[in-house]
Amino acid sequence: MRKQILIMNILVLGSGGREHTFAWKIAQSEECNKLFVAPGNSGTEKIATNLSINVTDFGAIKAAVLENDISLVVVGPEDPLVQGIHDFFLADEVIKHVSVIGPQKAAAELEGSKEFAKAFMSRHNIPTAAYQSFTKENVEEGYQFLESLNPPYVLKADGLAAGKGVLILNDLEEAKSELKSMLLDAKFGEASAKVVIEEFLDGIELSCFVLTDGKDYKILPTAKDYKRIGEGDTGLNTGGMGAISPVPFATNEFLEKVERQIVKPTVEGLQKDSLPYVGFIFIGLIKVGDQPKVIEYNVRMGDPETEVVLPRLKTDLVEIFNAMSNQSLSEVNIDIDERAATTVVLVSGGYPEAYEKGKAIRGIDEVNDSILFHAGAKKSDGKVITSGGRVMAVTSYGNTYEEAIKKSYQSIEKLHFDKMYYRKDLGFDL
Repeated sequence: MRKQILIMNILVLGSGGREHTFAWKIAQSEECNKLFVAPGNSGTEKIATNLSINVTDFGAIKAAVLENDISLVVVGPEDPLVQGIHDFFLADEVIKHVSVIGPQKAAAELEGSKEFAKAFMSRHNIPTAAYQSFTKENVEEGYQFLESLNPPYVLKADGLAAGKGVLILNDLEEAKSELKSMLLDAKFGEASAKVVIEEFLDGIELSCFVLTDGKDYKILPTAKDYKRIGEGDTGLNTGGMGAISPVPFATNEFLEKVERQIVKPTVEGLQKDSLPYVGFIFIGLIKVGDQPKVIEYNVRMGDPETEVVLPRLKTDLVEIFNAMSNQSLSEVNIDIDERAATTVVLVSGGYPEAYEKGKAIRGIDEVNDSILFHAGAKKSDGKVITSGGRVMAVTSYGNTYEEAIKKSYQSIEKLHFDKMYYRKDLGFDL
């Protein structure tokens, strides 16, 4: 018997490469009738209707949901989740029937507060770095805690700081000075009113992505992203310069440990703590020797990891979302493409510091061997121009990650905008 298909209108919230990838995948589903993205970008414009709405303007989002008869909302970025968009829908009689993919506010604190996440891990015996947290009231104790650690020193702003609130420093005096500047001078604004100091873990990082309906879970392919602007992982942190999936060093034995020691206790911990969760759990991991430890949780998909994870997903994404909404995720088989996928991010010159916008992007129509996921790009006077720091992600498939990355670099040769920059060494550490 053929399963019943629900045809529905869907809204994706966000404007980056992650959201373009979601839209690209959702548009392939026979269960999607009309697709909307708010606010979207020049890439989503080709496959969906862009709505000029800010992701945290809940009133405008409600109006758009009613006007366009939307049944499913997929939340891309963390801000609306941490601000409680899922709770907003549930509390409103008119829209509470609409499915929202993303955890409720109480559970979104896993990303909203580093201290909350650390306490959660400690409570549920999930392996992570030793830590303590401090406010301006006990900054002196923070100095003493730093003195008890061996360098390098890891300082994390407790709240959301757009991926920029983590400092790793080798010098004790510099670490003390940065702690002072975070707590007393509000270096990261409200986000650093509290600072978590933790021991440095030496190893290689990767990301694990989990889907949960609040009861059961499914694990998506692993990915590794490259955060630093400079080759050889040097220079300032960015939102991500590229990613590779699967991760070559993540053996089956290692992934079994990740599931047993981290994924399972995380999902069970959410249930024990009554933290309502329907959505993605992004677990930032570090492999120390042969042991996995958690660096951080995010309560949504990563960017640019989404651009390599979703292209490897063969199962209909809308079917998965429906199963998550009605707590039948255990009945869905997740089918993964065996090929590797890689993505290389093209950024504006000067990023992650000051950069210029409005540069015309040429060569988009000439790329045939890769998928272009637009991020900081928009349509203006019929042309696609840059509108952000991370402009575009160039994703390719290959039998190996080396083959896939080579394809991405060949496609990049056809693309150009003024002061375009990208890393030419992705996969160098594998």
